[in-house]
Amino acid sequence: MSNHLLAKHTPLYVDRDLSIIIPAYNEEQRITPTLELMSAFLSAHPYRYEIVVVDDGSKDGTVALCRELAERIPHLRVIATSPNRGKGHAVRVGMLAARGAVRVMCDADGSMPATELPKLLAPIAAGQATIAIGSRYVEGAAQHTQPRWRRAWSRLCNKVIQAALVPGVRDTQCGFKAFTAVAAHELFTKATINGWAFDLEVLAIAKRSGHEVAEVGVLWTDDERSKVNPLKDLWKVIKEAVTIKRNLRRGAYGALAA
Repeated sequence: MSNHLLAKHTPLYVDRDLSIIIPAYNEEQRITPTLELMSAFLSAHPYRYEIVVVDDGSKDGTVALCRELAERIPHLRVIATSPNRGKGHAVRVGMLAARGAVRVMCDADGSMPATELPKLLAPIAAGQATIAIGSRYVEGAAQHTQPRWRRAWSRLCNKVIQAALVPGVRDTQCGFKAFTAVAAHELFTKATINGWAFDLEVLAIAKRSGHEVAEVGVLWTDDERSKVNPLKDLWKVIKEAVTIKRNLRRGAYGALAA
């Protein structure tokens, strides 16, 4: 994978194959197994990789814990930001600071196991797409222990904004997405949304800029400690989606291909 990816995608600053970006806010209680399992998986494969935790102004011991873990987990680095701005800001910081030819965002709760990485990376490695997104709603997907309210919330979010912003994408909110270095730089330097709808903004810009987006069915396991508030967060997503639509109409993202 190493030579193929580095040869295929002109890097901005690239000295490894893969960057895993994990946004974190008050994740002291659940990030350790995620980092350990990701490291174990990557270490067993011929990737030149890094794991980048971007702390979003946590009020607990997330930063101290991750720095301690970095002493024994290879290629782990921590970027601490303050104040708390939102998941979108943390992912944007990580994507632009990463050094991998391919840059993957995944959630701190480990809801998508590291073993799903090869499946996610396959369309990019094959040259079929510059962006690959994990999906819970396409062929090959499987979900474990997801409560009905979480499933309903996710589907409603997608229904509310899909047609207007990202037609054809079944699952915009799954926290498992991969970008080539060039695509990541192009999209995240234009992105502005700091909250839950940052995925929508990035995908909307990507669709209108001519990027091929592959949607890949993945295994997803619900974490009962999820921080999603279905009513409050759905309203936030809707408001941010309106902002994205307005930005697109006004040309706030600069010249796009479509």
